[in-house]
Amino acid sequence: FESNPMVRTVLSTPGENRVLIVDGGSSKRVAILGDQITQLAVNNQWAGIIVNGCIRDSAIIQTMDIGVKALGTHPVKSLKTYPGERGVTVNFGGVEFVPGHWVYADEDGIIVSEKPLHENQGSDSKL
Repeated sequence: FESNPMVRTVLSTPGENRVLIVDGGSSKRVAILGDQITQLAVNNQWAGIIVNGCIRDSAIIQTMDIGVKALGTHPVKSLKTYPGERGVTVNFGGVEFVPGHWVYADEDGIIVSEKPLHENQGSDSKL
């Protein structure tokens, strides 16, 4: 859970305006995401990343054209020992994140919906 190889792998693929959900097990011992992997996401047109864990390089990430939510920051890089899983439902913070559902986030929180919540689907973000 404190390992990020799958995060890099997924964000290296076309994002198609989707949001990647990363279950870092609520760990505050390492950062699952940093500026280099986030830049991959920007380059590959991901709309956002939600991390149940910490990130690093937050000042740089904040300037990037992508939404990133995390529990906090930590200067230590993640491990590379666990490959991770892709395309699975994860549950944290009392919320179930299901691939294909829609996610909306702002400064106040995150909402997940089975269907788009407004008509302009072109700017929405799917999991």
